[in-house]
Amino acid sequence: MEGLTIGRLAREGQVNVETIRYYERRGLLPRPPRRPSGYRIFSPSTVQVLRFVKTAQALGFSLKEIKALLSLRIQPGRSCSDVRQRAEQKTHEIDQKILTLQAMRKALVRLTAACSGRGPISECPILDSLEAGEKR
Repeated sequence: MEGLTIGRLAREGQVNVETIRYYERRGLLPRPPRRPSGYRIFSPSTVQVLRFVKTAQALGFSLKEIKALLSLRIQPGRSCSDVRQRAEQKTHEIDQKILTLQAMRKALVRLTAACSGRGPISECPILDSLEAGEKR
């Protein structure tokens, strides 16, 4: 039986062994057959799946979304437009996060500008604003 042990798969996929086990539990990787010795043996194509998962994560996809992307390949009647739609949705979500982060940064810059960094902590304008629930 040709294939990879979990250790070799981890090395080739550049992940931790526990990551592989976690991905199995989440349904991203199929459970591999066992050798007569009891060792699990993974298909060499599993390395590609690991790389797919890591790359998709780096682009902001959640494991749930990645599982859905992986399943598109095996579902009859699916097309590239299905994948494109999911990528466009992720792009929109990222754009919204960027707007939120920019607003957070702007509020922090204002709070920081209001504080000289001197004086007692009881008179800190940053803490006062946070206590009052103000973003300024």
